[in-house]
Amino acid sequence: MTASIDQLDPDLIITAPGDPDPKGKPAIRTLAMPADTNPSGDVFGGWLLSQMDLAAGISAAWHARGRVATVAVQGMEFHRPVRVGDVLCVYADVVKVGRTSITLLIEAYVLRSRDRKHRVKVTEGVFTCVAIDENGKPRPVPSEEG
Repeated sequence: MTASIDQLDPDLIITAPGDPDPKGKPAIRTLAMPADTNPSGDVFGGWLLSQMDLAAGISAAWHARGRVATVAVQGMEFHRPVRVGDVLCVYADVVKVGRTSITLLIEAYVLRSRDRKHRVKVTEGVFTCVAIDENGKPRPVPSEEG
């Protein structure tokens, strides 16, 4: 029987030398597929950005206890390509909470298809989401206590 990636002992996954461990919590894990590639055969940066935006939205919505919308993406850095067969692991870390906004550091790592034991940092960026009400208007982010 094969263990799912969620059952892997985190101590068995090693961050590649020179790469920092992820700062945030796991938000998304998905597989890079052939349909996600650019003409060069690498996974298209837009696909990667969309996965990171999903991770930011999921994490911000959890923190805001409701709907959010991404309003800014800053400082995207693409360090290494993502390849078909890589397992993309996206981590989210809330770095700032404003009155209506949440700023998150989103980091993307891959488990390369060879052994799935070495985590390699491929991309990072800062995403800002705004909490919105049912009419799409900004609303206050609830306090941690509330």
